[in-house]
Amino acid sequence: MIKRTHLVIGLAFALLFLPHVNNKLIFFPVVLLCCLLPDIDSPSSYLGHNKIFRPLQWVAEHRGVLHSFSFGIVASVALAFTFPVLALPFFLGYASHLAADSFTREGITPFWPWKRTSNGFITTGGSTEYPIFIGFLIIDAIFFLRLFAL
Repeated sequence: MIKRTHLVIGLAFALLFLPHVNNKLIFFPVVLLCCLLPDIDSPSSYLGHNKIFRPLQWVAEHRGVLHSFSFGIVASVALAFTFPVLALPFFLGYASHLAADSFTREGITPFWPWKRTSNGFITTGGSTEYPIFIGFLIIDAIFFLRLFAL
């Protein structure tokens, strides 16, 4: 999926959990950043085009280890021990990205190093992705309005 679709899906997760977290000012931006993070292994992605990630891109193939729940879980546990306030928002953002990409034709390898893939029918950036973007935009608006209606 493309950046805007990952952002609206990540925003839905952030808005859904926002009423239940204590550190809202940390939680919200971390979820939004982490919903884009798995694509740092691609030089054409929003974050991956930064030259700081080039060495990583030389050793990690796109939709490889970084597109797995294995990596997301290990990184979340490491954060839980070092910076606990970041663990939940990291995992929510990261998992939202992986869940979305699992429905694309390219798919993901959810439990790397096992080679079994999870893929679907959505073409990244194609016409099948647009209704998902619009649907999550509507969901985001509903969640946002509910935050202020309470």
